[in-house]
Amino acid sequence: MFDTFTIRGFKAEQSYYDGLMLPLLKGWNLQPQIDPIAIQQVEIFKGPTSVLYGAMSPGGMVNMVAKSPQQKKKTKLELATGTHNLKEGSIDTTGQFGDSDVSYRLLALAKEKDSQVDGAKEERYLLAPSIDWQINEKTWVNFNLYYQKDPAMGINSALPSSGMFVANSNGSTSPSTWVGSKSWSTFDRDVLMFGYKINHEINNSWSFLQNARYLDASLLQENTYHGGVPTPSGSWDFNYFDPNTGNLRLTAYRTKETSKGFTIDNQLSGLLQTGNIEHNILLGMDYQNLDGESIYTAFNKVYWNNIFAPNHNYIDRNDMGGELRNIDKVTVDQIGIYLQDQIRYDSLVLIAGGRYDNYRGNNEYNGVSNKAEHKQFSYRVGALYEFESGIAPFINYATSFEPLAGTNSATGENYDPELGKQIELGIKYQSVDGTQFLTTSLFHITKSNVLAADPSNFLQKTQIGEVVSQGIEIEGKWYATDNLDFSASYTYLDMEVTDAGADKDLKGTTPIYVPKHSANLWTNYHFFDGTLAGTRLSGGVRYVGNMERDARNTTGKVPSYALIDLSLGYDLGYANDILKGATVNLIANNLFDKEYYSCYDNDNCWYGAERSVELNVSYQF
Repeated sequence: MFDTFTIRGFKAEQSYYDGLMLPLLKGWNLQPQIDPIAIQQVEIFKGPTSVLYGAMSPGGMVNMVAKSPQQKKKTKLELATGTHNLKEGSIDTTGQFGDSDVSYRLLALAKEKDSQVDGAKEERYLLAPSIDWQINEKTWVNFNLYYQKDPAMGINSALPSSGMFVANSNGSTSPSTWVGSKSWSTFDRDVLMFGYKINHEINNSWSFLQNARYLDASLLQENTYHGGVPTPSGSWDFNYFDPNTGNLRLTAYRTKETSKGFTIDNQLSGLLQTGNIEHNILLGMDYQNLDGESIYTAFNKVYWNNIFAPNHNYIDRNDMGGELRNIDKVTVDQIGIYLQDQIRYDSLVLIAGGRYDNYRGNNEYNGVSNKAEHKQFSYRVGALYEFESGIAPFINYATSFEPLAGTNSATGENYDPELGKQIELGIKYQSVDGTQFLTTSLFHITKSNVLAADPSNFLQKTQIGEVVSQGIEIEGKWYATDNLDFSASYTYLDMEVTDAGADKDLKGTTPIYVPKHSANLWTNYHFFDGTLAGTRLSGGVRYVGNMERDARNTTGKVPSYALIDLSLGYDLGYANDILKGATVNLIANNLFDKEYYSCYDNDNCWYGAERSVELNVSYQF
């Protein structure tokens, strides 16, 4: 349903597509999710990136680079089938319109499969055309459209850990377990984005780029949830799960979410030479706007279901009791000005950049406004030295900010933004022949001004919280032979709440979703000769260490897991020249069907994706 990430222990909710933010309706569910068919590559920025992108998590960000039109004509057709009744077809075609200066690209996808959860489906339709127009030798313009319809996105509900990875005498749940009702289960999303890019070369040294996009999106969710319910006395009843029986109390709700947004980024980049010193200058100004609304409707009829023998037909849409409606309106405006200089002197590379942001946000919840107004300066500095051996040590320092809406109970004034700062040092290595790459990084991130409980009023919060994340990352790639290559990474992460205000139980704890150890290994082997010529064999392992099950670290840990993935490919052109351009691939994720989990707290856990096997055939001409 979502592409949100955790980088260096911090949530990175604001993803980017082709350099522009994908607006998130904060606190709700609506955000564009770019399908892989439209992605050329994925860029992961680690550490604070506010200098270039404004409001941002201190952990980093993810930018998905869009596929663009090419002058060389090429078309790829693909059909796929697999587990969960997968049915998928797609086309990716690009080329030049005759002898003109206009190139095109068209991406289209239709996909349907059963969810691993009982009674749910996943369905998607996508259309993404774009054109490049080379107006003259110095100027080109790109127009792009992205439309995605997701009529069914599976389910958006959790289960208690009891019966999952916590033993229960009544039995066990499974990755297919669901306690919702078929008559009240909807997750439908529409996303339309239209954008353009203009690039103009002013002279041999300077160029100007303008990148803009408009968004119009909507989402409808009908779901059930287990949690506290209000009592006639005005208190809350949190006895919603009985582990002795497996009975779970549920209520129904609906969200109707809409968002419209506009983002534009203007960049002037140039090269200056002063003696032996080279300056790569980037000067920019960007603007982001989002207007969103979520209408949340809660129904007061209470249902009971058993997680070990669930009933999926317990809701009558005509008899759901009374309803309570809440309307949340979100408005965000941000304008930023930034300047960066990357300096090269012989083998020394220096970088320095600064940015000033004017951010205004407003959450109007049932007519009551909660504003955030921030004027913030962010900066970064760094240095790298390239030795002839291929070794390049580096060091950098960077800052970030995240806006907050609301009023500080201690001062009566608007919250300050949450601030992040990182110091990082490491070593990069690239062999002379380009077959070996290695990066090792040590980092220390401090996030301050975090909201914490007010000791004098539990209904209020104050800004004295602090979280520290520190660790080491090692990643590398090795082209051992023309046939064989390896990619590997390892992360050690130590994250701690160092100040939690009045909530003393949180001090010294590790946040959820933060494994201390994680690692990946992937290898590819290509057969170019002999009986197996044209065959590719790929495989790897993903390891994630155990994580805390709840914010206070009192209920135990979510178990660690290691997943094995396998991929086989064959170029059919090696078998017969008539089949040149055709390939077949067999992909198995979580090959041994390992059960694994994630948790928000002890009573809100999710199964990971079970084993999936896909067979796809593509033809490129």
